[in-house]
Amino acid sequence: ILACGDVEGRINALFNRVNAIQKKSGQFDLLLCVGEFFGTSEAEAEWEAYKSGAKKAPIHTYILGAASQETVKYFPNSDGCELAESITYLGRRGIFTGASGLQIAYVSGREAQHEPALSHCFTSKDITALVAPLLSNSKFRGVDILLTSQWPRGVWQYGNSPETDTKFCGVSSIADLTDKLKPRYHFAGLEAVHYERLPYRNHVVLQENAQHVSRFIALATVNNPAKKKYLYAFNIVPMKNMDPAELVKQPQDVTENPYRKPMKDGKKEKPPPSMTGEEPVSQFFFDLGQKKPQHQQHHHGRKRQTDGDRPNYPKQPRRPPQPTGPCWFCLASPEVEKHLVISIGTHCYMALAKGGLTPDHVLLLPIGHYQSVVDLASEVVEEMEKYKSAVKKFCKSRAQRCIMFERNYRSQHLQLQVVPVPMEKCSTEDIKEAFMTQAEEQQMELMEIPAHTDLKQIAPPGTPYFYVELDTGEKLFYRIKKNFPLQFGREVLASEALLNIPMRADWRECKCTKEEEEDQAKQMRSDFEPFDFAHED
Repeated sequence: ILACGDVEGRINALFNRVNAIQKKSGQFDLLLCVGEFFGTSEAEAEWEAYKSGAKKAPIHTYILGAASQETVKYFPNSDGCELAESITYLGRRGIFTGASGLQIAYVSGREAQHEPALSHCFTSKDITALVAPLLSNSKFRGVDILLTSQWPRGVWQYGNSPETDTKFCGVSSIADLTDKLKPRYHFAGLEAVHYERLPYRNHVVLQENAQHVSRFIALATVNNPAKKKYLYAFNIVPMKNMDPAELVKQPQDVTENPYRKPMKDGKKEKPPPSMTGEEPVSQFFFDLGQKKPQHQQHHHGRKRQTDGDRPNYPKQPRRPPQPTGPCWFCLASPEVEKHLVISIGTHCYMALAKGGLTPDHVLLLPIGHYQSVVDLASEVVEEMEKYKSAVKKFCKSRAQRCIMFERNYRSQHLQLQVVPVPMEKCSTEDIKEAFMTQAEEQQMELMEIPAHTDLKQIAPPGTPYFYVELDTGEKLFYRIKKNFPLQFGREVLASEALLNIPMRADWRECKCTKEEEEDQAKQMRSDFEPFDFAHED
């Protein structure tokens, strides 16, 4: 599916872009447009060509209604109708169900400020008419997609901030609607910015069964001069065709729900644990598939619960902070893929990277939950250094350069990536240059920092950053401002100048079967064993 922000009458520009994308990536099923589709009167001629059939949309296109009085004239009927071949106006509000069972809820226009409402506005009656029949079904779990013109008020709470003045942004009726409909994807426009909020959960941890996460994505205006993103492509399997366990999987960067309301009996709901710094002790080991006995629920204190709750690691001076949800990398978590583990120390462990760049691409991780290198307790740092030097020796014995990098951005648990690069492929200088050049192309300034610098001195905890450590000990550092390309480290190493495997830049394209992963991990364990200090202990 493709989703698009305000078109504002630039219909040719939009369809040209869609054509280009489809040439490259193959045919999409639907294009969903939020915000204002039509523009000022200058754009009328463009629309006439589609209306008369002289031009045809390259894809089934579904649009929302007018978001201003000026564009009302383009919509002959508020219930939705086909406006031109393959271009359909969905209507003022409702549910559209695709042939595959995909459920798309939508609300057109802006919130009405007074009665009687203007024709480009929706009222509380519209919202009720949309929500009531869905919620009356006891099997209702949420909709696949929600399309609204306006943003939901407060969507940025507990998440990353949008690049817009949030004082006047969004309306609470849409926030309330979103909270009730629990869309897996929610698209909105009208603010002329691109904002992809971190996914948020739809259940209270430890009190409710796990539910799917929601993603809010605001899109900019078509062909905006600042080149902000206005098209978003994604694949989605309709909720009703999904395995429930697969549906409720929580990504590692999931946050609290931004719309949670005060509780019914007048008591305010406690702010989410992650905001108070207090976590239920057992949360991190809590298997979402199991209901806890009643007496073990709702313990927000620090009191140790049953000893079965957590493995007995040696006593640490301070307990590592706990994740706000299931974490794929906490060793004690049910989410962790234990078959990838190569070596386990006292505070750290080493695992094969999932969808690795090369068969010997590994991760060094703390056993407890730490977000980044700068958050680590001193004894964890010490053991991490031992692992780093063991891996360096291991690479050297195989005529490889050991390149390490960390991205502390949109990640929840520290992963130090270690990618061995064969010496005959390129020199350290080549690697350094490739990082510098690609950073420049992305308008990012990678700084060289002295080899013995402690990152804590330049990046206090909480600072998003990316850093690379070369086999010579040289370090390159970049303080992330916004929109950092998540696969940057991999893209550079996979590039033609270095490993020359550009098709492996994205780990999702490199998935293996569990059997293949087990074989690779087994091989790596036996190769690494002579260098594994944890094995000797």
